[in-house]
Amino acid sequence: MTQPHVLVVDDEPDVRSLVRLLLERAGYHVSEAVDGRAALRHIFSEVPDLVLLDVTMPDIDGWQTLQRIRDVTDVPVIMLTAASTELEKVRGLKSGADDYVTKPFGRQELLARIDAILRRSVDRDEDAPQAIDDGLVAIDPVSAAATVKGTPVHLTPLEFRLLHTLVRHPGEVIGRDRLLELVWGNDRAAPEQVKLYVGYLRRKLEGVMPADEVPIETVRGFGYRYLGPGVPDAEPVAAAVPGAQAAAAPAPSAAPRSRFADPSPNDDHGFGMEPGGIL
Repeated sequence: MTQPHVLVVDDEPDVRSLVRLLLERAGYHVSEAVDGRAALRHIFSEVPDLVLLDVTMPDIDGWQTLQRIRDVTDVPVIMLTAASTELEKVRGLKSGADDYVTKPFGRQELLARIDAILRRSVDRDEDAPQAIDDGLVAIDPVSAAATVKGTPVHLTPLEFRLLHTLVRHPGEVIGRDRLLELVWGNDRAAPEQVKLYVGYLRRKLEGVMPADEVPIETVRGFGYRYLGPGVPDAEPVAAAVPGAQAAAAPAPSAAPRSRFADPSPNDDHGFGMEPGGIL
């Protein structure tokens, strides 16, 4: 079995050496990067299985590095930082990190978090979806290619997986929590990421088709669905959402629902180790 490859990104040589020792003893193949630029060069040449990314670094900090990583790959990223405030943790998860570990941390905690994320990544790879072509959207996961009406659409890995997930379930309303599970594969990610990336995806599709023809619908209070060829525009939500109950009678004063509009802006859109650690 191939050793999982972990890239450790930290400007502190002692940190990199100690984490390398810990991971190699646990059976991982380890590479090091001294800063964000070196990390990006490494990822462009050889994408690792997971990145341990320090937040506080000179020149390009961890947040900027994470943003650039997410522009090119969905490799799992664990942020390492001494900041333990809830705001910092939320920022990390909303920025696309898969997990957030505060210093000081123990050896077993770090290894357990790495193992859990890699296990989810393997599960997603084994369940890799097949190519789809419904006459409007064509998606090939093997070549990571997507076209709309025959025109190529350039998507980031997350946008690609989001589109593929929606197209695989035409007419079915998929809630944000379910999309986080199917697309991000990580229940630590924030639901607001779904709204954000649906917006990104819509703008990409608007580059190759009229905005009013983009076949991604927001169903307020439920989630999103793909309106591909043959899917009725006004399919009842109760019929499209598994387990949803239809209302006894529709409210006569209910405002008409926009097919493509997103929810309103107010909608939920130093190194050390603890006792027993390696320091």
